[in-house]
Amino acid sequence: QVQLVESGGGLVQPGGSLRLSCAASGDGSSIYGLGWYRQAPGKERELVAIIRRGGSNGYKDYADSVKGRFTVSRGNAWNTVYLEMNNQKPEDTADYYCSALTPSGQTWGQGTQVIVSS
Repeated sequence: QVQLVESGGGLVQPGGSLRLSCAASGDGSSIYGLGWYRQAPGKERELVAIIRRGGSNGYKDYADSVKGRFTVSRGNAWNTVYLEMNNQKPEDTADYYCSALTPSGQTWGQGTQVIVSS
């Protein structure tokens, strides 16, 4: 069983940057993907960015709305995932959730709030 804990959320001004971190405990060897999702008030949860095992550093996918602004990366042992958020916009305001993909299913962290506002 994998447990996930996010950190790094907070208040940022438009155009600013934040870095989210997520630490996975438990059987990290079973993780084949680590990702970030977000849920804004009144909206459904959506994928922001994900990195999957493969190649030299994994395969990365991004939501169109964050391409060129956000970067997902991982630690060496596939037990940490980061989300670097640059040039943030008010529409990036949401609760951000870390997620791990394992053969047993998808695991979620408790979420961290990001507010983009002046």
